[in-house]
Amino acid sequence: MPIPLRSVLISDAVDESCAALLVSHGISVTQKVKMSKEELLQEIQKHDGLIVRSETKVTADLLDAAPNLRIVGRAGTGVDNIDLDATVRKGIYVLNTPGGNSISACEMTCALITSLARNVAQAAQSLKEGRWDRKLYSGNELFGKTLAVLGFGRIGREVAHRMQSYGMKIIAFDPMTSVESAKEVGVDLLSLDEIWPLADYITVHTPLIPETINLINASVLAKCKKGVRVINVARGGIVDENALLESIKSGHCGGAALDVFVQEPPKDPIQWELIKHPKVIPTPHLGASTAEAQQRVAVEIAEQFLALSGISTKYTVTGLVNSPMLSAALSEENAPWVELSKKLGQLAGKFLKKNKGAAVEIVTVGKELVSKKFIPTAVLVGVLTGQTKNGLNLVNAGILANENGVHHKIRHEDGDCKAVIIRVGQHQVKGSVRDNELLLLSIDNADFANGVALRDNVTLYHGNTAQDLTNIVTTLSSKGVNIHSLNANSNWFVVQTNQEAAIEINGIENF
Repeated sequence: MPIPLRSVLISDAVDESCAALLVSHGISVTQKVKMSKEELLQEIQKHDGLIVRSETKVTADLLDAAPNLRIVGRAGTGVDNIDLDATVRKGIYVLNTPGGNSISACEMTCALITSLARNVAQAAQSLKEGRWDRKLYSGNELFGKTLAVLGFGRIGREVAHRMQSYGMKIIAFDPMTSVESAKEVGVDLLSLDEIWPLADYITVHTPLIPETINLINASVLAKCKKGVRVINVARGGIVDENALLESIKSGHCGGAALDVFVQEPPKDPIQWELIKHPKVIPTPHLGASTAEAQQRVAVEIAEQFLALSGISTKYTVTGLVNSPMLSAALSEENAPWVELSKKLGQLAGKFLKKNKGAAVEIVTVGKELVSKKFIPTAVLVGVLTGQTKNGLNLVNAGILANENGVHHKIRHEDGDCKAVIIRVGQHQVKGSVRDNELLLLSIDNADFANGVALRDNVTLYHGNTAQDLTNIVTTLSSKGVNIHSLNANSNWFVVQTNQEAAIEINGIENF
């Protein structure tokens, strides 16, 4: 399902390797940074793709002003500057580069942990100012201390691996990680309440989402052991800055290292008091600011644009944000199941037109289809084809189905075969994939033993007499319609033609 991609706007400072790769594949690229909102609203109308970092705010009104926009790419990890709900509604794909800056962010975190332990930044500044404060800035060893890693994804794992070499004990929290997988790398996965009283150092590596806003707050800090140190190289807002400042001032928190802030650049007086506190090491959002990371994320986002557009098969999509299940749907192995589901959905949509308000039941059969979570969404794309405005795709099919009153339910059945079944009212269609061929296996109780190869322009006719077949062929021929294939069983006729041909024939119902 290639996405049309002729022109891309890069609206933030992204390494030149991004534009170079896109241009080398025939895509027009416009680079304009620091545009006013009005300039951006005008410029975005000309492009199919948009690449940003953190400065450009991809808001609902910006998306509304972009009738041709199909892909938004973030050359980095966080996407809190992109209105994901609005992109889903408009069927716009959102990509990020989940692995591009992992090493840089990890190394920055480790540098800040060691700097906190040994007061590196404070001692260096003291000496620059002409003082020799050896006793004042004596520190602590990391060996034997406990580091809590909140968010055990790519960056969290890299941090854990490196700090284990210092002899630190690593504990972690991540609802998406299993206890077993953490154990394999020598890490104890605990609940947050178990972590707080154990940690000597806490580093956060989670996205900024409603569940993580002020994750480290006054209540949490009070549960931590005296002297705990906090490191944030993830996103401003995960740590409650006011609560952190008060805990440091009271002497309960032993210090903090902060690379990110709620407001950047900082303007709030409390932020500045926190930044200037002698037990705080502040840096101006440098986590991904290495030459290697900037080039890596620039190339990675361009590669994904090329993969999603179908311009190149050399690359893969690794950072689909607003519909993670689509990463599986985009694989070569799953492409036939996506197409089968769409075509079966189109047939089901024909039944739905004559059964307004009927529920659509989507059933996957066979253990091999349990993991193919994209199938129901692909079915809905087929059901809604021709019934919605432009933009229908695997991103927004679910929400558009709800908006269009298409009530649907999803179910899985065990079985020896692999099949997709769609039921609408009294009718059902069943299909499967064999040797990458899309097959219609049955309509209602009419089975097609070898399956009907599903191609374009399929019309279903339901008759009652032996003369029906002759009437269908005669009528279509008289209308100048070429029949490519015709299969019949139990009064059901599956006709595939050179054009859409739902032509009324006396005494024969058509879908």
